[in-house]
Amino acid sequence: MGAEEFDVVVVGGGIVGAGVALDAVSRGLKVALVEARDFASGTSSRSSKLIHGGLRYLEQYNFDLVREALTERGLLLQRIAPHLVKPVPFLFPMTHHVWERAYVGAGVALYDALSFSMGAKRGVPNHRHLTRRQALKVAPSLRKAAFTGAVQYWDAQVDDARYVMMVLRTAAGYGARIASRTQCVGFLREGERVTGVQVRDLESGDRLEIHAKQVVNATGVWTDDIQDLVGGRGQIHVKASKGVHLVVPRDRIHSASGIILRTEKSVLFVIPWGRHWIIGTTDTTWTLDKAHPAASSADIQYVLDHLNAVLNVPLTPDDVEGVYAGLRPLLSGESEETSKLSREHVVAHPVPGLVMIAGGKYTTYRVMAKDAVDAVAHGLDGRIAASCTDRVALAGGEGFEPLWNSRYRLAAQSKLHVARIEHLLRRYGTLIEDLLELVAGRPDLGKPLTGADDYLRAEIVYAATHEGARHLDDILSRRTRISIEIWDRGVGVVEEAAALAAPVLGWSVEQTQREIEYFTKQVEAERLSQLSQDDQEADARRRGAPDIVPTA
Repeated sequence: MGAEEFDVVVVGGGIVGAGVALDAVSRGLKVALVEARDFASGTSSRSSKLIHGGLRYLEQYNFDLVREALTERGLLLQRIAPHLVKPVPFLFPMTHHVWERAYVGAGVALYDALSFSMGAKRGVPNHRHLTRRQALKVAPSLRKAAFTGAVQYWDAQVDDARYVMMVLRTAAGYGARIASRTQCVGFLREGERVTGVQVRDLESGDRLEIHAKQVVNATGVWTDDIQDLVGGRGQIHVKASKGVHLVVPRDRIHSASGIILRTEKSVLFVIPWGRHWIIGTTDTTWTLDKAHPAASSADIQYVLDHLNAVLNVPLTPDDVEGVYAGLRPLLSGESEETSKLSREHVVAHPVPGLVMIAGGKYTTYRVMAKDAVDAVAHGLDGRIAASCTDRVALAGGEGFEPLWNSRYRLAAQSKLHVARIEHLLRRYGTLIEDLLELVAGRPDLGKPLTGADDYLRAEIVYAATHEGARHLDDILSRRTRISIEIWDRGVGVVEEAAALAAPVLGWSVEQTQREIEYFTKQVEAERLSQLSQDDQEADARRRGAPDIVPTA
């Protein structure tokens, strides 16, 4: 990167930065992207993992935001990422009779109607009204006295970190240069104009300059920090809102559908997630460590209390196998309550050569990226092509449906169970051929990880060979979701995973031990933070684990 000039350098490797890189490179621009930690290690791996229009925004009369998000949902489901995004049903239990059914029914009907806008296909079924008896057949775990009836509607879900990885791989396939663990520490200037970035390799300590005609700040909750590097001359101010999610085993809640519940501030989702449920979220101001937002015992109890209000058999903290906390980057200045801050996005051009984008929601990342690159185009000489990402399938997406229909044949050829093939197809799409080739060459990689048998050993190797993973935390927390899906948070598989990754990444025996030690300390610190009574104590305990694993 230091040896050439780019049309645009993107700072930030979350979903928005990844989207900007793909949009720019697919318009023919020369693109580089730098990320201070691992890709998607912030907000973009800690969301509710939903692709949705935001049903509750209808109550705020924000019809344009909902319509835009639902249009994107249809594109992601059917054209851009059919291998990564799939429909998911939700029950909306009601506690009053006639008026609430009319009110909620009208809202969900409008939600469905907005998804048809611009002639787009929806990709999900229509909503339906259910009596209490019908709802209990769908979700037997609901307490009969807690509701009067329900509406069932459909949205979609995604593995958020995996999706970011696929966007970045797609951008790299078109020629973008992409680097993790590379922190922006300053800007290059020619007078008033920004002409590139100064970066530091956090592993080697090396510093270099990357020259570019335009720079895009897509750093989410770090937006204000990056603005400070240009003297605070920004037009965007972001406030961080913490959202905590719990992961519990699927057998703790008997339901064939997800569930959505109202809370006093927002909504609570119970989301099916393989052999688990994801339950969340909270919505509270966070002013502490942005890199590692911590969930306290009060956060965990808040989520459990709201869910237990409608369950036959209450859940306890002992039922929780995983916890994660993320920060939403909300545009500030409109309200002191984070639940009412804007989910819309804004693009600013504070100084020549610098574009900043913030706000928005995961579902509309592609629109945000398009708007940011449109702003970049104004600062570049010559004609720049229009965005085409609404027609670009992500890596693994092109030809997915025929391959999905051939999954039994793939199972017979590979000698893997069809359930394994389905798992791989939903994570890698047509790139499954890479995994099957690994297994064919090394049959031991076709075996599941001991203690995390939803994942094959081949997936650990592939994370290091093809997906930019450089450390155990990258592999166990984002390339797979082992750190939130099993009771020991990944400690039991860490040695096996390290042994698989070490030869690929060139780790010495000492480096391998450091990787194991650092991941184990991180899990320990997270567990301690989740026993804390408040944010300050949780933050202090989470900071007790080192962040960057030193390399020899």
